[in-house]
Amino acid sequence: MKKQNGLPVMERPQNTRMSETITITLPEGRTKVCPIGMLASEALTDGQTPLNADIFAAKINGVCMDLDTPLSHDASIEPVRFSSPEGKEIYRHSSTHIMAQAVKEVFPSANLTIGPPIEGGFYYDFSFERPFTPEDLERIEQKAHEIMQANLPITRMEMSKADAIQYFAQKGETFKVEIIQQIEDQTVSLYQQGEFVDLCRGPHVGSTGRIKALKVQSSAGAYWRGDERNPMLQRIYGTSFPTESDLQAHLARLEEIKRRDHRKLGKELDLFSIQDETGPGLILWHPKGSLIRLLIENFWREQHVQQGYELVYSPHVARLDLWKTSGHVEFYQDSMFAPMMVESSEYQLKPMNCPFHIMVYQSHLRSYRDLPIRYGELGTVYRYERSGVLHGLMRVRGFTQDDAHIFCRPDQIEAEVRKVLDFTMFVLRRFGFSEFEVYLSTRPEKSVGSLEKWDQTTSALEAALKNGKFDFAIDPGEGVFYGPKIDIKIRDALGRAWQCSTVQIDFNNPERFGLGYTGEDGKAHQPIMIHRALLGSIERFFGILVEHYGGAFPLWLAPTQVKVLPITEKHLDYAKTVADQLRTSGYRVDVDTRNEKVGLKIREAEKAKTPYMFVVGDRESQNQHVSVRKRNGTNLGSLSMTEVLELIQQDLVLKEGPSTTLPI
Repeated sequence: MKKQNGLPVMERPQNTRMSETITITLPEGRTKVCPIGMLASEALTDGQTPLNADIFAAKINGVCMDLDTPLSHDASIEPVRFSSPEGKEIYRHSSTHIMAQAVKEVFPSANLTIGPPIEGGFYYDFSFERPFTPEDLERIEQKAHEIMQANLPITRMEMSKADAIQYFAQKGETFKVEIIQQIEDQTVSLYQQGEFVDLCRGPHVGSTGRIKALKVQSSAGAYWRGDERNPMLQRIYGTSFPTESDLQAHLARLEEIKRRDHRKLGKELDLFSIQDETGPGLILWHPKGSLIRLLIENFWREQHVQQGYELVYSPHVARLDLWKTSGHVEFYQDSMFAPMMVESSEYQLKPMNCPFHIMVYQSHLRSYRDLPIRYGELGTVYRYERSGVLHGLMRVRGFTQDDAHIFCRPDQIEAEVRKVLDFTMFVLRRFGFSEFEVYLSTRPEKSVGSLEKWDQTTSALEAALKNGKFDFAIDPGEGVFYGPKIDIKIRDALGRAWQCSTVQIDFNNPERFGLGYTGEDGKAHQPIMIHRALLGSIERFFGILVEHYGGAFPLWLAPTQVKVLPITEKHLDYAKTVADQLRTSGYRVDVDTRNEKVGLKIREAEKAKTPYMFVVGDRESQNQHVSVRKRNGTNLGSLSMTEVLELIQQDLVLKEGPSTTLPI
């Protein structure tokens, strides 16, 4: 067997008849004739100039491959750049190998496990006798930069499974041996750079020098294969970019993300807390956070009533048999809390609201004339999440879904979904979001129902998206087991995508519960059930809002819209008069009655991110004016009460969302 750098490798088949040619189709549709065996990198150039520096791989017939892949058949080929999702993945996958090589050179006793690219960066898990320190990470980063500067060629090798097991066993890499043993193929691929060799499918960049800017960021513990029964590993996170300026911009963005962290701001602004005495994943809403939540919920309810929804309420527990009928025990038991015994019957904390809405539907005989029926509820549900995955408001054990279920005839699906999509966009835009990603998820491998029903409902969703002129992507196989769905992600002020809204078609539960309606033909028919959420959950959406606005909520959502700041105690009576006028007009206002310097009061009001500060002193009291400041430091000068009321109302109507102040 051929050896490469001392390793036994499988030889790639070679075609020595270089006179034979193949036809290559380039992205712009242009074709060119090339000899068999030409490398992908050569096919992408005009033969006169070198390959562009921003091309890191080639997509051959839709599959990403190394640039040094020889072409043996007619093929379409296109360059893969960092700007594409595939390009980022390849670039950062190569970066994680560089970091792994650096770790092995600095700490030879560290054992390799896996190191994938992730959103915004990469990580690699190592088996090591202790956690890595910040000083360790600095040494690893320095060594990684040396490896990058060495510009080591990165080469792919193929090896038999047996030889690969023997090779890694001799090096003491027991985790790699375990991975290879579970691979079904009898041939595996490895990548080598210098003395470092790792098991990998690839593709990779051509050399370590192609990585221009790399940062080792942090370390944390992680269980092997994510199972707490397995050994604890040491995970090192990093990121990389084609230029140093791109890297620094990314690091600055991460600092901004830390500054906006909803857990940090939630404490600073006194919005909510999570306390050990109460239990992990259970939220205590403080008065200011509760007020914002009330404003969100009031808006939600008002808009749903206007959209033809009927509001319902349901209990927090139900007999376990209800969840058996719905299929939750069968499909979601691991996410449900243990049942409780009540008078010899088992009861279950509800993980979802849908069975209760089904019960409401079943409480009357229904006609085709009654449909569609739309039930909406802000229903609190409870799901068991392991403590290790809980994360502030984003991942909790008790949360309130902005839930709704629509019962309709099959011929009404498209129209109802279209209404839901338009309603979703209206609501999300009112909260300040303007960028969306829309996905249509199709039938998964494990599903219920006939192919005919899947085709019918998937076509209805697709038609609703197309008729609504939505840009969307197909997410194949990612539908729920009971039907296809549409998912909508919002992008926040920092460009992060958050999954919030979903529209799901369900023909399973109507069948399980025996739902029906009398059709125009006088016969019994089965309705279609549409599950939909606009915000997802109040808790998670609230956390997203905190980070999107950095705690500086739009005026209509700010818990305190105006802070009146008397300069001295003798101005307190006039300050209270100003506050009374504002409250009468429906605004939320506080007066800072403390005997402190006005500069301190202004700084603290700005820190609390209060939209408006009205400073009152001798001149303001005499003129019946207020001196207006905004939380961004803008000074609007002295204005009459009539002028400031017009100013606030204009902000609410033109900039901040709903046209009402939603007074409480």
